[in-house]
Amino acid sequence: MTARVPGSKSITNRALLLAAAATGVTRLRAPLVSDDTLAFRTALTGLGVRITETGDAWEVTGTGRGPVAATDADDAADARVWCADAGTAARFLPPFAATGKGRFVFDGTDQLRARPLRPLTDALTALGAEVSTGPGGALPLTVTADGLTGGDITLDSSLSSQYLTGLLLSAPLMSAPLTVRARSLVSRPYIDMTLALMRHFGALTEEHGDGAITVHPGGYTAADLTIEPDASTASYFFAAAAVTGRSVTVPGLGTGSSQGDLGFAEVLRRTGAEVEITASATTVAGRPDGRLTGGFEVDMGNISDTFMTLAAIAPLADGPVTVTGIGHARLKESDRIGAVARNLRALGIHTEEGPERITVHPGAPRPAEIACHRDHRIAMAFSVLGLRTSGITLDDPACVAKTFPGFHDELRRLFPGAATPQGI
Repeated sequence: MTARVPGSKSITNRALLLAAAATGVTRLRAPLVSDDTLAFRTALTGLGVRITETGDAWEVTGTGRGPVAATDADDAADARVWCADAGTAARFLPPFAATGKGRFVFDGTDQLRARPLRPLTDALTALGAEVSTGPGGALPLTVTADGLTGGDITLDSSLSSQYLTGLLLSAPLMSAPLTVRARSLVSRPYIDMTLALMRHFGALTEEHGDGAITVHPGGYTAADLTIEPDASTASYFFAAAAVTGRSVTVPGLGTGSSQGDLGFAEVLRRTGAEVEITASATTVAGRPDGRLTGGFEVDMGNISDTFMTLAAIAPLADGPVTVTGIGHARLKESDRIGAVARNLRALGIHTEEGPERITVHPGAPRPAEIACHRDHRIAMAFSVLGLRTSGITLDDPACVAKTFPGFHDELRRLFPGAATPQGI
């Protein structure tokens, strides 16, 4: 079976910003159309970037510089940027604004206001931007900008790699080189993706032996791009193949992918699934009886967005499954370790958790309502378990619109004879 997986959110939003900062018109083919990417796109248009739709593509007319806002004392003259639930908007756009001129106010939902920003705001302040934040160093965030000159800074990257990505994306718009030393960096594959996309748009970057990264000034040049399928979203369909004994192929997601989350397929290999990754596609096939091998521990720190997919199906394994290295997942849309553990316990599954780990024991899940916490990944992960367990319901099935509005329809299309979460 071939799964219709939409474009990568991570690539779409990075490419949107790069195209906005570039000189010329960029055509982004097959972008993800979801709540998060539309919020990011709308925020950019509010910063003066022109984006139009042409068929299945977005055409972005870049400004070749940072945004310009009014500088009047009147608050009404500020550029107000609504980030909705999109963490990428709240972390990528303030550095972009700081390379421009004027006053910019970033805000979002209560869920986004709860997510930390302090490492990013401290870095922007060190680079010379005038920054003020809401309680706890979070949104709302005001940036009073007059360009950035670059420099040499150390960045706490233990909570999220997005702070580093935000600084790197806007570094070519600074007037001098920027060198960033990322301390305790998590999710390194996302930085590799960022640097590859920056180079696609003409940036000059250097990676040093001590882990530091230097980006030179010079701006970006428009460069068309086709967005590959989202590897994080593909994880749910690969897991569904494993637990149903079926075979699922995602075309366009292969060995050349810049997305670290494709590594989830290798984790499934440890459960006994057959995995084939070619230059043009990835295929996962489960055992005919849907049996999973457990009894292993795996560090998913670099692919933490997919740990919930594994944890949700782990009760079906023949031994305990322990996931480590995921402490930063407690600071995402929800406390993902805690939320997954509570949901598994509600299903009657013995589950243990620590600050940066979770262990799931084998068991027969009982009917229960899954508390999604407005977190798309919790809803999608437990929907996969619902293919093998009747009586599972989701308290917020619509939250999948954050990254894949058509998720439930696609799951039903691929697995029409299997159980699906009720109320969808």
